Amino acid sequence: MEAVITPTKTLDVRGEICPYPDVNSMTTLKQMAKGEILEILVDYPLSVERIPRSARKWGHKVLSVEKIEGTDHRLLIEAFGLKK
Repeated sequence: MEAVITPTKTLDVRGEICPYPDVNSMTTLKQMAKGEILEILVDYPLSVERIPRSARKWGHKVLSVEKIEGTDHRLLIEAFGLKK
């Protein structure tokens, strides 16, 4: 049985195209404290690849990338804690 992850914050960037989903996601993660969980709802296919890659690059932990329906995806990312 998997543990249920409760996000600290949800960012819905569905309907937005590059670079907005990526930039908004990284900006939001940067403002979060270490250990907080960001849920990102996205429908832009390139962002489904880019957001997790960028998050890992900046030291955040990608917990899951889940297809919801059609092009909609749910990403869960644990913030590294860049907030001061």
